[in-house]
Amino acid sequence: MVEIFPTINGKNLNKKRTAIPDDFSDKNIIAIIAFQRWHQDLVDESIECLEKLNMNETHHVIEVPVLQQFSKLRQMRLDGVMRAAIVDYRIRQRTITAYLDKQVFRNSLNIPSEDTTYWFLIDHVTKNILLRGTGVITSEEVNQIKLASE
Repeated sequence: MVEIFPTINGKNLNKKRTAIPDDFSDKNIIAIIAFQRWHQDLVDESIECLEKLNMNETHHVIEVPVLQQFSKLRQMRLDGVMRAAIVDYRIRQRTITAYLDKQVFRNSLNIPSEDTTYWFLIDHVTKNILLRGTGVITSEEVNQIKLASE
């Protein structure tokens, strides 16, 4: 059964509104989804592995902190805190925060819990999920991503 990645709206840390996966139309997407603050180390390790193997040249690599919907004031505060902590424009550009109903989102992607990160390889044309995994992306999984993207 083909699984399609649902459209979610967010804003990157450079304050640009972005629809995932719709706004990424020129190459496949590797989206790393994080639910907890402590997941950042897992995200960073995954991105380090992807960049070391030059996947950021052939794919859009994005990190998506998924947070429960809050008031606009609280969202602005949290976005400001994250922007203050991340000064690198490139990292801000690829970090797209999504405030949404986390349970509905998890159900739409069959994500059983918020205990770890989840990553998805998404076809940029069909929005189909080509591959998925949990935790830190390994070099072996990068090879699988390369094969699935061909």
